[in-house]
Amino acid sequence: MSSFYALVIGASSVIAQAAIKQFEDNQDCLGIFAISRVSPSQDKASKTQWIESDYSEASIQQVCQTLTPYSGAITKVLICNGILHNDSMMPERKLEEISASQLTTVLHANTVIPMLWLSRLLPILQGKHDTQVALFSARIGSISDNKTGGWYSYRASKAALNMLIQTSSVEYARRAKNVKLIAFHPGTTDTPLSKPFQRSVPKDKLFTAEFVATQLLSIMESITMDNKAAYLDWNNQAIEW
Repeated sequence: MSSFYALVIGASSVIAQAAIKQFEDNQDCLGIFAISRVSPSQDKASKTQWIESDYSEASIQQVCQTLTPYSGAITKVLICNGILHNDSMMPERKLEEISASQLTTVLHANTVIPMLWLSRLLPILQGKHDTQVALFSARIGSISDNKTGGWYSYRASKAALNMLIQTSSVEYARRAKNVKLIAFHPGTTDTPLSKPFQRSVPKDKLFTAEFVATQLLSIMESITMDNKAAYLDWNNQAIEW
């Protein structure tokens, strides 16, 4: 592996934190740019540089301007932004629970923000080196795999994200042939996002963030660079779009 810089967006998430640690321990990683709404106090010995962003269009553009000097050198990108529930909402179980506010909130977090990053990062990722961009999707975003229904906002947001990843890959193939886009399903991971739903998950199917990060970085390192979007789970198995 040649030397590289990593970019982790949505860096406050548990899986993102695990990935950052692995990048820190990788001797080929020259530095990590970690994007989050609030940055922790920075360790001078760390390779990680934290950059704050409120994920507005203006803020995303400003961050990308900061990253411009590293154009062509950032070859590992994780876009981890997303929401499933919060103190005021849970996934909808039936049609009567759908609301405009929840649809808007979930779609913005899970679809709009990742797509804004993907669009603004294009000139930074163009280069000679193989570059992988993993966006956190979910198996539940597969239209062809939907057998149980429910979770309307979350399903729709991930399905929409998948479509945008597919569509972006067509243009990236023309303008940034060195880039591979990955819609990544981490599986059920022991994080605050999955906490309310873990009771029904078999113990061997509830993954640690460290395990998921290891799986993802391994996939990114070995994936075929064919200018086509991939929709993969934590076990490197393809998911039907």
